[in-house]
Amino acid sequence: MCIAFPGEILSIEDGRFAVVDIGGVQREVCLDLLADPVSPGDYVISHAGYAIQVVDEAAAQESLALLQEILEHEAP
Repeated sequence: MCIAFPGEILSIEDGRFAVVDIGGVQREVCLDLLADPVSPGDYVISHAGYAIQVVDEAAAQESLALLQEILEHEAP
């Protein structure tokens, strides 16, 4: 099973790679699997280093709020 959370695109390099921020953690992902172009400020769901889906900001913020809630309950 895979659990994925959206990340905001911070920058795009060479049109193929993006730096995304997922709850304060930055990762580089490949954009090759996306059908439509994306821009900084867009949100994507990524898995195994690839952006696999574009999501709207409202859905992204809701998922990120759930992630934050999970992290707060896991803290000692």
